[in-house]
Amino acid sequence: MSITIIFFLGLIIALVGVIPPGLLNMTAAKISLKEGHNRGIIFSIGVCVIVAVQTYLASVFARYLSKHPEVVDVLQRVAFVIFVLITVYFLFVAKATTKQQIKTKTKSKHSRFFQGIFLSSINVFPIPYQAYMTITLASFGWLNFEQINVISYVAGAVSGTFVMLYMYIFFFDRVKNKAFTSQKNMNYIIGGITGIISVVTLINILKEL
Repeated sequence: MSITIIFFLGLIIALVGVIPPGLLNMTAAKISLKEGHNRGIIFSIGVCVIVAVQTYLASVFARYLSKHPEVVDVLQRVAFVIFVLITVYFLFVAKATTKQQIKTKTKSKHSRFFQGIFLSSINVFPIPYQAYMTITLASFGWLNFEQINVISYVAGAVSGTFVMLYMYIFFFDRVKNKAFTSQKNMNYIIGGITGIISVVTLINILKEL
């Protein structure tokens, strides 16, 4: 199949995967609101660097993961612990910091870039998601695991992720005067989202026991 079509398949699949409000897109929106549009984009670029690595690894090891579901189970358990900790932070620790009104220095563009890399690194969900999708595409004959096809798919996934992050930045910039975009409420939103993700992950883990 044409690498152009593979690129757009990767773009659409990544776009769909990032549509639900989550830690990365909500953080990008929050940074944009607090520090400006450019900082949100820098954060998003950092996220996309790791997305490229995760998607490539998912593509390379897709067949292995399909034959060894226990690997995905381990990733689920690690993700569950991480998201519980993030939920506690945004609902309680960040809340306390907001109440004390501690004035912090604005982080540099480089630190926002590395923050994007860090948060994207602990978000392991794209690996099983992309592994499943690449296996599905391969089963339909739409994707094989030749290097050029994998690179095209990865490029599409990175582009799709960046487009959706930018859309979140753009949307929240448009509604920045609304009450729910205050720092306190943004913390609640992020904490609530990661809490829901934690519950869903726990349910999936319990179902597989």
